[in-house]
Amino acid sequence: MKSFFMKVKQKVLGSGDYDIPEETEEGYIELSTEKGDGQAKITVRPFVLEDFQDIKPVLDAMREGYTIALVNIQPLKDRDLVELKRAINKIKKTCEAMNGDIAGFGEDWVCVTPSFAQIHRDATAAKAPEVRAKGGMVDDGGI
Repeated sequence: MKSFFMKVKQKVLGSGDYDIPEETEEGYIELSTEKGDGQAKITVRPFVLEDFQDIKPVLDAMREGYTIALVNIQPLKDRDLVELKRAINKIKKTCEAMNGDIAGFGEDWVCVTPSFAQIHRDATAAKAPEVRAKGGMVDDGGI
């Protein structure tokens, strides 16, 4: 079996020095079960949008594919709604291109996930709130 690995190594990998595990007496290959460096494979990372240029680190993290981004949009929302809309559209298009998921929660946060993660959406929260008039005031159901 080792000769098979040597042929694969030479054809596919070239003539570099690579360690091929030794075969045991029973014909099995022993593999180490030790954990790596202990770092998580997925990172949940917060971001703050204060300006349109602040979306670059968010987009870079999304493109890596291993980051769930929690984006605080409140500073940009307070400053410039047009820039906020432009920034959210850019993040949304990048997210859709990568088959990710994006959702807002609360009034000031947006969550962006890679393709392997999905954001839970409650069926009752997804429906538009019923708007009723009360004495000239509009009740938005607390939202």
